[in-house]
Amino acid sequence: MDATEQEICLRQADMLANRVLKRFKHLRRQFSRQRIDVFRLYDWDIPEIRAVVDWYAGHLVIGEYMRRQSVPGWLPVMGAAVADALGVPSENVHLKERRAGRQNGKRYERINHTDRKIQVAERDLTFWVNPYDYVDTGLFSDHRNTRQMIRDIAAGKDFLNLYCYTATFSCYAAKGGARTTVSVDRSETAINWAHENFDINGLSSVSNALIAAHVFDFLAEAGRSGPMFDLAVVDPPSYSTTRVRQDAFDILRDHPRLLKAVVAVMKKNGTVFFSTNHQSFSPSFDGLNIAGVSEITDMTIPEDYISKRKKIHRCWQITV
Repeated sequence: MDATEQEICLRQADMLANRVLKRFKHLRRQFSRQRIDVFRLYDWDIPEIRAVVDWYAGHLVIGEYMRRQSVPGWLPVMGAAVADALGVPSENVHLKERRAGRQNGKRYERINHTDRKIQVAERDLTFWVNPYDYVDTGLFSDHRNTRQMIRDIAAGKDFLNLYCYTATFSCYAAKGGARTTVSVDRSETAINWAHENFDINGLSSVSNALIAAHVFDFLAEAGRSGPMFDLAVVDPPSYSTTRVRQDAFDILRDHPRLLKAVVAVMKKNGTVFFSTNHQSFSPSFDGLNIAGVSEITDMTIPEDYISKRKKIHRCWQITV
């Protein structure tokens, strides 16, 4: 970093720290009352500062949206300035490089091997997150509103959670009185993590199944048994590859066949919440055997994730 770059970097760090501190003061009090430990403080609000800053119960997760012109050493300077403004010790600052697109699978690779997790609260639930080892920590806080929506209508229902990751949706459904929950993810690491989330919330494994399987394999098997579920969440990755099977999932291309398979396992009048964070997504619901569909994105994005630059995700409610 030359002298000019250093000067620009320090000026940007001061701007970022001031913006984050102001935002923290605004959000911390109301989220403390709601017992919400994880929230967003900054997301590329200033065009020249390509960063995202998240609060995790006294930890900071700070990412840089990488590009070829990124300046080496820029992110640590941003991290130090934000940590100093909020009084967060350096050992609780976690710096990430965020890369868009397929990245040949590198986007989801481990960046460390500490296997350290911390507990965070979200309303009356508690989840394990790992800010040390992955770009994604184990909790997608932008869907906290959607989780509550699921909980509000889960009583007495059989609930399906596809691409469940750490099964936070399923924990909400179980807390809401779901008769059964079934959570599916091909990652055994994610399924083991989901077990930990159920355990920490005192949720029984008897009526809450956690299945390590390829989603399409699970749906094919479940489809042979006929309709099984009243309520479902489908939140797939934008892209994924499976080295063993030599196949790939692309949400732009594959979401119609995915949703067709999901609808086949839903009971009449069942509800599917379908979501994606792909920024160029264009839905195709034609040909689905459904009663109706409506976009509910604005209802599902929390205050701290509202951005003039982009929608953090999009979400639809499908009635079968």
